[in-house]
Amino acid sequence: MEKIGFIGLGIMGAPMAGHLLDAGYEVVASDHRRKPPADLIAKGLKAVSGHDAVARVVDIVITMVPDTPQVAEVLFGEKGVADGLSRNKLVIDMSSISPIETKEFAKKINALGCDYLDAPVSGGEVGAKAASLTIMVGGEERAFERARPVFEKMGKNITLVGANGVGQTTKVANQIVVALTIEAVAEALVFASKAGADPAKVRQALMGGLANSRILEVHGERMIKRTFAPGFRIELHQKDLNLALEGAKSLGVALPNTSNTQQLFSACAANGGAKDDHSGLVKALELLAGHAVA
Repeated sequence: MEKIGFIGLGIMGAPMAGHLLDAGYEVVASDHRRKPPADLIAKGLKAVSGHDAVARVVDIVITMVPDTPQVAEVLFGEKGVADGLSRNKLVIDMSSISPIETKEFAKKINALGCDYLDAPVSGGEVGAKAASLTIMVGGEERAFERARPVFEKMGKNITLVGANGVGQTTKVANQIVVALTIEAVAEALVFASKAGADPAKVRQALMGGLANSRILEVHGERMIKRTFAPGFRIELHQKDLNLALEGAKSLGVALPNTSNTQQLFSACAANGGAKDDHSGLVKALELLAGHAVA
């Protein structure tokens, strides 16, 4: 089994790395900013000083950090991954970042004699903990096949969708669908609740018909029970929709409902909800309606 470096042990990264440890992989992390979680240390996670040190002692480096600048810093900053790479190693970025920048990152890593995969995920904290993530991969097929056994320990629906950057493009498309579906569920529950219906029973009824979705099931329940601890933060979904809107502008594509949903996320953030779960979007609609779902 190849030795794996894992950089970014947050809400998503920690359970993902935990599954690799449970499967018997030797996993190495960096204590660059803070010590790795104690439960992962107890499972056998090793910590070294600096991202370059991680890259030197492993075969595969996985990054799982919030945004494009953080990936750039981890890979190419001082004591970055690139400084510790040697030929034939594999870098896998599982963050959700710019498709355009991803292509440039891949070129730089390829120039060092290493392969690069962009492999963003969908499924949130629940999927990360259950090892049921959807993984959307961009890169060369040989690199994908090398990484497949690792991906299979973290996810279920694993697809090579194209060349470097296409994985990130797929994730942006995913985030459009997720955001607009959250908005639709929120609108429906606000409407039903203000009309005098029991939103919990409305949700239960809708789950038996064509309107059913994973978002109605999970996030609809969050909206009703007011459980807005992330999950996936509104501020991160804002970042993803910014990527969608910037890409749409460069392509000459109109994304009117994506733009409207981003405004609702912005309203939530302006009212202190930036770190709420993205199901908290319902709060913006509740403000507009003068009525809370619960």
